[in-house]
Amino acid sequence: MKSAYFLIASALLAFASSFASAYDPSPLQDFCVAINDTKNGVFVNGKFCKDPKLVVAEDFFLSGFDKPGNTSNAVGSFVTPAFVEQLLGLNTLGVSLVRIDFAPYGGLNPPHTHPRGTEILVVQEGTLYVGFVSSNQDGNRLFTKVLNKGDIFVFPIGMIHFQLNIGKTPAVAFAALSSQNPGTITIANSVFGSNPPINPDVLTKAFMLDKNVVKYLQSRF
Repeated sequence: MKSAYFLIASALLAFASSFASAYDPSPLQDFCVAINDTKNGVFVNGKFCKDPKLVVAEDFFLSGFDKPGNTSNAVGSFVTPAFVEQLLGLNTLGVSLVRIDFAPYGGLNPPHTHPRGTEILVVQEGTLYVGFVSSNQDGNRLFTKVLNKGDIFVFPIGMIHFQLNIGKTPAVAFAALSSQNPGTITIANSVFGSNPPINPDVLTKAFMLDKNVVKYLQSRF
């Protein structure tokens, strides 16, 4: 009987480990700079790797994070990414960075989720109201905090989260993510702006809204 329990426990551990390794794997070498021309590349993970002999300092360098993003848009925010697409030296390293600029009086980074990365955010300027919602199994609890300059907040991987500027001046935050390509799913855009559109009957029942309201919301995205 004990051997049977051991086998079951071993199987569950192996099953859990397979999920744990489903995210960005640990690097298998000192670095693996991404390369778009695959003729001289070797595929390891993420993107094709540049020949290490051809790697230069510029592969690990990106400028422009000192420049504010244009927040003149519907939500009043702008995200400047430093993912592997912008910084090829991030390939296989399992980390990335973003700058988030917020317009005063309500600039919003709307509810969204990163399916492949945990986020840790620090406020450089301004005051932000931030939060995330836990899973259905945890009762969809809302965790919120008002952050000022120098404050830090963590958004666990996969959780729906947001940041809102509640100050009278522009706000700036920087966030690190635990993936070279964490992905972003903005909830409103995905639900009401999918291509092709989700059948309104689905959204009418899911959100308990009138179908005309659903169609209006879809037209906005």
